[in-house]
Amino acid sequence: MPRPATLPVLDWKAIFDSGLDYAAWIAGAESPEQRDKLVAQHQALTLDPTVAAFLGALPRPVHVVAIAEDWCGDVVRHVPVLQRMAEAGPRLRVRYISREQHPDVFLRFLTNGGEAIPKFIFLSDRFVECGSWGPMPDSCRELIARGKACGDVAAARKKVSARYELDSACREVVSELLRLVDIAASREP
Repeated sequence: MPRPATLPVLDWKAIFDSGLDYAAWIAGAESPEQRDKLVAQHQALTLDPTVAAFLGALPRPVHVVAIAEDWCGDVVRHVPVLQRMAEAGPRLRVRYISREQHPDVFLRFLTNGGEAIPKFIFLSDRFVECGSWGPMPDSCRELIARGKACGDVAAARKKVSARYELDSACREVVSELLRLVDIAASREP
């Protein structure tokens, strides 16, 4: 049996260091309209106090490389969640990159073989990859996959939109991201 291809090792620290912080990323938005949506979503979002307390007490740094571009609706919805979490936890450090900036990174995180953003890659304090998230919560990704399977992605997207409306506080996203932060900050298995 042939061996699977071996992907080149990535220098996650260099990739992280090449990214922009949130302020620089938002200032460089391609579309003023999308930037305004991101700012509004960010301002409207608050974290549960227990989540904020957990993030504020992280035992060690967690680095996140976020592949995000402001034109995407899921980016507008989910990047503000990640940013709010980073603001609550000074040890949660996020840098934003584009697909074109690091195509070798993006190709590793395709969704069912297709391009979809955002993608958040969680790294330990030593820049070891510990998990990834995106472009939407697991339940929504499942709906899209079911829509593809039955040939009705439009109906699946409507269901995803309805889920988003029901979860305006983005609790499902916070929960999934919090799990990955916890893994990356782990001191033991």
